[in-house]
Amino acid sequence: MITKSISRRTGHGFNLILSHVIADSSSSTRDARVCYTLPIPGAPQLFLTQRVDNRADLSDFEICNRYNIDNTGLVCNWPSEDVLAHYCLSHADIFRSKKVIELGSGYGLAGFAIAAATEASEVVISDGNPQVVDYTQRNIEANSGAFGNTVVKSMTLHWNQEDTSNIADSFDIIIASDCTFFKDFHRDLARIVKHLLSKAGSSEAIFLSPKRGNSLDLFLEVAKENSLHFSVMENYDEEVWKRHKGFLNEDRDSWPSYDKGHSYPLLIRITL
Repeated sequence: MITKSISRRTGHGFNLILSHVIADSSSSTRDARVCYTLPIPGAPQLFLTQRVDNRADLSDFEICNRYNIDNTGLVCNWPSEDVLAHYCLSHADIFRSKKVIELGSGYGLAGFAIAAATEASEVVISDGNPQVVDYTQRNIEANSGAFGNTVVKSMTLHWNQEDTSNIADSFDIIIASDCTFFKDFHRDLARIVKHLLSKAGSSEAIFLSPKRGNSLDLFLEVAKENSLHFSVMENYDEEVWKRHKGFLNEDRDSWPSYDKGHSYPLLIRITL
């Protein structure tokens, strides 16, 4: 029996959403089926198929070059996505009866958690990488019984694509994790946020992103240039803050490479 190790950046993270790989003879050698147990009453579970560590190949990079996209969503489940899922579950009431889209979703744990546990009216899980979107669609179908009356869709969405008229002014809430790292995408990201947020009612984008040098600050400058309003919070969740402090001090051995600037996601809330 081969033990599969799923991709979770350097094997470390906040571990707010417990997960384990489950045996699945139908999975290919490059994939693993992972069970995520949501930390809410009833402990509902999601089953997501995702890549095994070190399974990127030449075709992955050819697709990235063809579509001018990055490969990060396919490579691993990033720690900020875990924190975003936890934050959304802790504030489930703000999603009730809302239309939600996750940008740059990767495997979309946060989007799936919202779909399963918040009574949102619709959740769109989007990414620019068509391979990632294929995984998302398969996982939507595999978990269809977990979503109740919530409509859940996958979508290939490039932040720089011209024709988005079918989804413009559509969403009450946008979510994204660790999406401000690549500076070349900042203007397109700010534009798509402004384009997608509903102009009726109190719409907002909820980002969880580490500073990563000056990358986050530069994105916020671009957001301001696009007449978007924002707030930034460092301490926004008691449990996340507790684990952050532990990684810096007494619990350093569990994440030796932990660095506040590159590992700790700040909460950014963006409005029109």
